[in-house]
Amino acid sequence: MQLIQTANTLTHNGVMAMLSAGISKAEEIGQPQCIVIVDASGEVLGEIRMTGAKFLSRKSALAKARTAASTGAETTAIPEPVRFQIAAATGGAITALPGGLPIFYHGSVMGGIGVGSGSGEQDIAVGRAMLAALG
Repeated sequence: MQLIQTANTLTHNGVMAMLSAGISKAEEIGQPQCIVIVDASGEVLGEIRMTGAKFLSRKSALAKARTAASTGAETTAIPEPVRFQIAAATGGAITALPGGLPIFYHGSVMGGIGVGSGSGEQDIAVGRAMLAALG
């Protein structure tokens, strides 16, 4: 019986590289964003609300990041028929809004990214640029 397990964790340097990549992509597309990065347990590792981003989008970005970390899938993967019920059952902690992406390393979920304040396509593009920063 296994009693201890090792896990990969994102370092502060990784968080900063991801935030920088997200900011660069958001500036490139001309859409200021709220960006949140969480670890596998949903704890915030880093976040920024870019100048001009909608302040309430920080809440949705956090929910997106935690959803992606919890499910190990993009937020849009939550099946349409249960989206409202899951959001209601979790007090809005789980969301199917686009812009939540899991962070994987060697097949394990290390955390999640949440991006909000733009269109769904813009949020996803910023999140993908952040993942690309990890290589």
